[in-house]
Amino acid sequence: MDTARLNRFVSGLWDDEIVPQLVEYIRIPNKSPMFDPKWVEHGYMDAAVKLMETWARSKLPSLPGATLEVVRLEGRTPLIYIEVPGTGDDTVVLYGHLDKQPEMTGWAEGLGPWTPVLKGDKLYGRGGADDGYAIFGSLAALLALREQGIPHARCVVLIEACEESGSYDLPYYVDHLADRIGNPSLVVCLDSGCGNYDQLWLTTSLRGMTGGELTVQVLEEGVHSGDASGVVPSSFRILRDLLSRLEDPQTGTIKPRELYVEIPQQRVEQARTSAEVLGTAVYDKFPFVAGMQPVTEDLTELVLNRTWRPQLAVTGADGLPPLESAGNVLRPKTAVKLSLRVPPTLSGAKAGQFVKELLEKDPPYGAKVSFKLEKDGSGWNAPQLSPWLEAAVANASQSYFGAPAAYMGEGGSIPFMGMLGEKFPKAQFLITGVLGPHSNAHGPNEFLHIPTGKKVSMVVADVVARHYEQGAKR
Repeated sequence: MDTARLNRFVSGLWDDEIVPQLVEYIRIPNKSPMFDPKWVEHGYMDAAVKLMETWARSKLPSLPGATLEVVRLEGRTPLIYIEVPGTGDDTVVLYGHLDKQPEMTGWAEGLGPWTPVLKGDKLYGRGGADDGYAIFGSLAALLALREQGIPHARCVVLIEACEESGSYDLPYYVDHLADRIGNPSLVVCLDSGCGNYDQLWLTTSLRGMTGGELTVQVLEEGVHSGDASGVVPSSFRILRDLLSRLEDPQTGTIKPRELYVEIPQQRVEQARTSAEVLGTAVYDKFPFVAGMQPVTEDLTELVLNRTWRPQLAVTGADGLPPLESAGNVLRPKTAVKLSLRVPPTLSGAKAGQFVKELLEKDPPYGAKVSFKLEKDGSGWNAPQLSPWLEAAVANASQSYFGAPAAYMGEGGSIPFMGMLGEKFPKAQFLITGVLGPHSNAHGPNEFLHIPTGKKVSMVVADVVARHYEQGAKR
């Protein structure tokens, strides 16, 4: 392989076509179904699918024999399915998603979730990095191999539209397409993060997630706080008490041991190495207010906290009026949205049921307490890397980043990985991405670091080529 030629081809394709396509994609507010229940009526998801489908179809003539289908199962979000013929009987699956998180507040002046802004090497806007670039990066890699006449295995590209809602539609598509997908020996996923933009980062594990809506109701309607306080227990206070069953309010530590697992020693060592590589970037990548500190100064513990330990976030609230209209009323109820990240090897479904029982049992004062489960995605722990893949990753990182590859777990969730890990236990996994420092996926000012997107595309091309070489030697 001519790496310089590959670099020129991929960089040119990104500059000439992919970045302009992503600009238009960012404009589309195709929020995931959990955040837009009327997604079918609104039509934004179909618009995003059409944009990607149109571009991908324009590239199929350069990939002889390649086919594309937008698969639509009744009542489910669509899925883009692409097959690119290869040499031999092996299969590589390349995965990504096109649905987006909601807007979130706090965007800087001139920026916005649906307002693409290109500043230097960064493309701002929702979804470009998480993870609209995946279909473009995957096809760029395959086109680059074709441009040099380099053989590869048959490739299947899967782009779903439900990932940000927990990928609840995806199992149905995987089962529906099982015969066509085949039995992949390599899975490539571009929906993960990177500790910095200086080297290739491989994701070794992903936390699972559970959560839902916790509601505490004490009255049928709001009443004068001067009349009721001291007689009627506050729904907010009861809610705080219930949350303290789950989380230590002083330290943020999750209390129940049922929500922990034993961390494999290899992952502990990798966390220690990652902490040494990143230094204070482990925490100073976050936009702390002046004087704010992380939960501990032990960098290794911070890495393990965000990759292998359960953690709670309250992501929304209801029953609380805006400050300007908050009268002296003892409110009838308080509700919050809970997002609980759970360790990679813990069942998300079992964790969710445990949390539901924990929060609903023995309600204080006999209050009406309900926890409506919304998510139960399990995490994923990568299998041992094959020697060929470890060598391929090391070589690709040096070739395109000029630095060694690094390995670290991620705190987020990609339900598809756990699903494929169960279905294809012998497959190897290349999980990487462009979500590095300050890229702020799901939050305000999300951006795609374009040079990293280009380099990741090159890495994928290189690894897919070496995957074929390894198979040819067998």
